[in-house]
Amino acid sequence: MDWLRLYAKKIMRKTNTINFKKTLGKFTTGVTVVCLKNKEVIYGKTVNSFNSLSLKPPLVLFSLGNYSSSIKNFLKSEYISINILSKKQKDLSINFAKTKPNFKKIHFKYGLYDTPIIDGCIGNLECKLLDTIKKGDHIIFINKVLSVYNNDKLMPLSYYNSKYY
Repeated sequence: MDWLRLYAKKIMRKTNTINFKKTLGKFTTGVTVVCLKNKEVIYGKTVNSFNSLSLKPPLVLFSLGNYSSSIKNFLKSEYISINILSKKQKDLSINFAKTKPNFKKIHFKYGLYDTPIIDGCIGNLECKLLDTIKKGDHIIFINKVLSVYNNDKLMPLSYYNSKYY
């Protein structure tokens, strides 16, 4: 065995849930809240599994756990908003990560496609759901971006090693 393989054998660990989560926690992510409105009821979930997918056409994706509290509503939705949180919105992230978030103190605006938009974000996207893909214990949502807003005056909320920054 060459020295690189010996080194890798010495430092690499078998994948298990603990090692996998710990390693992925070392990847800094932004924090979003994905929202929709269904029959005048608003649903929202904190999501850090958000990525751009394509520029032409403008596509983004995010994923939700198969057993997420509002997964059925997201699967039935046609339009959703993705709200990219600012550093000042940590409490919103914590709220929407709960099984039953509190909507009482949250003032929503509505976008061109009647999606709930959270004020004070560094960015907001309105999207049309194009496709879903079920893999492992999550569902990937692929969305076409229809309208955007961004605020250059705010700093992003980021998540690293199970902490907000």
